[in-house]
Amino acid sequence: MSEEFEVRGAHEDRLDEAAEHGGMAGQLAVMTAILATVGAMFSYMAGATQADAALLKNDAAIRKTEASNQWNYYQAKGNKQNLSELGLELAPASRRPFFESEAKRYQEDKAAIKQAAEKLEKESDAFNEQSEARMHQHHRWAQATTALQISIAMAAIALLTKRQWLEKAVFVVSGLGVVLGALAYFRI
Repeated sequence: MSEEFEVRGAHEDRLDEAAEHGGMAGQLAVMTAILATVGAMFSYMAGATQADAALLKNDAAIRKTEASNQWNYYQAKGNKQNLSELGLELAPASRRPFFESEAKRYQEDKAAIKQAAEKLEKESDAFNEQSEARMHQHHRWAQATTALQISIAMAAIALLTKRQWLEKAVFVVSGLGVVLGALAYFRI
């Protein structure tokens, strides 16, 4: 009876190890390419939402300025109303109907101006809220991009060090990046 013994050489162990790590290298290379692509899309979205937020903030500032102009106009009409009321008190009886009609006209003008100013202030507040929401979304996109960039760097380190636990960490951190990207997409 003869028994077979296999005697493996050191080179065979190295070949098996290289094949095992070659799979890891290929897997991480594909993963890195995917992460870079998704990261680029997330980065674009971060920039786009930041630009939207700035435009909305600009619109809010414009409406706030327009509202301020309306309030200044309101105050000017109030001053004219006050002068007309003073004229009503100081003028001779023959001139009182003129000052009375002027005071009434300024009072009516002020009501319309006040309404316009309040409307512009509400529009400004709405633009500010939209800008804040876009900035929140921008921060989510930026967080997602950062997580993907970190996972790409970790993938390179994992390839160089051939650490299995680091490869798993790449998947965890990239998963976090994808979750953050989903939160940004759904505006959460």
